[in-house]
Amino acid sequence: MNPLIHTPAVELGRMIATGETCSEEVVQAHLDRIGAVDSDINAFLYVDTERALAQARAVDARVAAGERLGPLAGVPIGVKDAFTYMGAPTTCGSAMLRDWRPPYTSTVVQHLLDAGLVILGKTNMDEFAMGSSTENSAFGPTHNPWDLTRIPGGSGGGSSAALAAFEAPLAIGSDTGGSIRQPASVTGTVGVKPTYGGCSRYGLVATASSLDQAGPCARSVMDAALLHQVMAGYDPKDSTSIDQPVPGVVEAAGRRDVKGMRIGVVTDLGGEGYAPGVTQRFNETVELLAGADAEIVEVSCPYFRYALPAYYLIMPSEVSSNLARFDAMRYGLRVGDDGSHSAEQVMKLSRGANFGPEVIRRVILGTYALSSGYYDAYYGSAQKVRTLIIRDFSRAFEQADVLVSPATPTTAFKLGERVDDPMAMYQADLATIPTNLAGNTAASFPVGLAPEDGLPVGFQVMAPPMREDRVYQVGSAVEALWEDTWGAPLWTQLVTREDAR
Repeated sequence: MNPLIHTPAVELGRMIATGETCSEEVVQAHLDRIGAVDSDINAFLYVDTERALAQARAVDARVAAGERLGPLAGVPIGVKDAFTYMGAPTTCGSAMLRDWRPPYTSTVVQHLLDAGLVILGKTNMDEFAMGSSTENSAFGPTHNPWDLTRIPGGSGGGSSAALAAFEAPLAIGSDTGGSIRQPASVTGTVGVKPTYGGCSRYGLVATASSLDQAGPCARSVMDAALLHQVMAGYDPKDSTSIDQPVPGVVEAAGRRDVKGMRIGVVTDLGGEGYAPGVTQRFNETVELLAGADAEIVEVSCPYFRYALPAYYLIMPSEVSSNLARFDAMRYGLRVGDDGSHSAEQVMKLSRGANFGPEVIRRVILGTYALSSGYYDAYYGSAQKVRTLIIRDFSRAFEQADVLVSPATPTTAFKLGERVDDPMAMYQADLATIPTNLAGNTAASFPVGLAPEDGLPVGFQVMAPPMREDRVYQVGSAVEALWEDTWGAPLWTQLVTREDAR
């Protein structure tokens, strides 16, 4: 294998800037890797080969001209297929948008281009970001590189699998209820959900507008921090964008020290329903942090137990509203338009044929929750619970600088295992959903493999709004402590396994 595909993004950027290699060579190595393994992984829905190589050559020309570029210039990246990118398909994993090419580029993707990153293509996802496994994609599920019979997480499983399969050193995702952190957890990668409004949502196809947030995905904390710095910032095109400076995430990622930090263990996110190996690795990580002179405190957030049912009323309600635009009249695939059906019938036929069962389920649930006579009982009550969860966070952050929990209750489950049991599928986001409801920031960092199945476990770190620096500081310390234990980053075990095969 070409060693460039195993090189961290920060190192690739340095090598390109100093002329040790060129962007075109780096990009071609990753395109070759995609060609070699993606038929088994299905991480990419679209590979933009010609444009990627052209972007790489443009970076190389700027380097040759002596231009000083950013630290990630020339580094390839995968983009979740929920972000618009003019000229490339944007399907959101749905048959409804199978052939749609947007006439504009999302702000986050434009930030990537402006920073000189090279976009390899669009990664697979659950349809309209609804799912925890990618099994709801209209284009087939993605497979977890640690075990091809397992899910890579969702909805952004394509981005996380591309990292773990060494098809890309960086990726971006979106997190509505855990869709960055949950895939990161089950693939042994790093996934960060910034503060709501910290990264622009302009051009991110909406699932639930009060919950969606773009964020970085990487194999290391520093790589994620550098990508975060590129993605984040105020955007006047997004009315929810926060007009504040981006927190010092790169500096925080370089500290690798938690001395004196108060780390709150959320007692309500653990216990029954959490796999023994997940609990073991979580407890071991807390012990490592304590040994690094962090102050460990237990905190209780009693309303977190109601986060899951509240979320599955708020999110489908917003889905019902947002997906109303996909009516086959303005764009999207159209069914029954042969002159024998009314416009209303064409809309009904098109939505029934092109939306998958999970999307239909959530649209129906959300429409019901918003209907006359039920709004206050369901949607209104869920929003009150949301307020109580925000208050839980506020009280907890008076006792601790950050909160920690397992990122997911279990390791990656088998493909097909939960596809007919929506409630079991929803449980995968049990620990991640409270952060989305509150709008604060959180991340998942790899902390080893579960003893019972040898699959990755994620450690979740949560911080107050616009305190991403705390998340990265703790994450970098966790990374350093575990690398001291393993003797190498976790992802190197994937290289060893592949070499053995």
